[in-house]
This record gives sequence, structure tokens and C-alpha cells, in this order.
Amino acid sequence: MTPYEAFSSIDIRIGQVTNVELNEKAKKPAYKVWIDFGELGIKTTSAQFTQLYTAEALIGEYVVCVVNLGTRNIAGFASEVLMLGAQTAPGEVVFLKPERALTPGQPVF
Repeated sequence: MTPYEAFSSIDIRIGQVTNVELNEKAKKPAYKVWIDFGELGIKTTSAQFTQLYTAEALIGEYVVCVVNLGTRNIAGFASEVLMLGAQTAPGEVVFLKPERALTPGQPVF
């Protein structure tokens, strides 16, 4: 598989956060996040964005996610997508987002 073919196998999409709750069972502080991906439907993830964002601040945000990695059970919660972010300091994770509103479900390329 070439590097481009490997990249092409990853399905990265734009989603819009619809609901957020604290994931109280997680070992590291995390949120349970519900994300709308348009035609792909609502998908869930457990994400460690608690240091920099309140649950309320994340609702309505557009996010960048990998949607085809399968489902993982994280502290009793089904994590169906990987919400992308980058760490600025230990425990401080900034989520990646587009610089303007997009239609949920749009592919990233």
C-alpha cells in the first residue's frame, strides 16, 4: 500500500457536536460527546477535552473526526469516532475544527 492509499483509507469527516456529558467512569477526565454527521447519523465518542472546554462550550461546535476506525468501549461508553485534537500541555487538549461552518458529514481531504 502506498502512503497515499493508506491516507485514503482513513475516513475523516466534519461533524457538529449536539450533546456533551461528563464521562464519570473514565480513568482520565473525559466527556461523552454526541456528534451529528448528517447522512452518517449521530455518532458518539469519549474525548479528553475537559481541561480547556466546558461541556456547554462544545455544543454546536464543528469538529474533525475519523469515522471508520470501529467502535471501542471506553469506560462503559461506546466510542464510535475519534475526535481529533492536539495537546498543548499535559492534560490540555485542543480539538481540531474548521475555520468556518460546514455541512455535517462533509469529507476531509
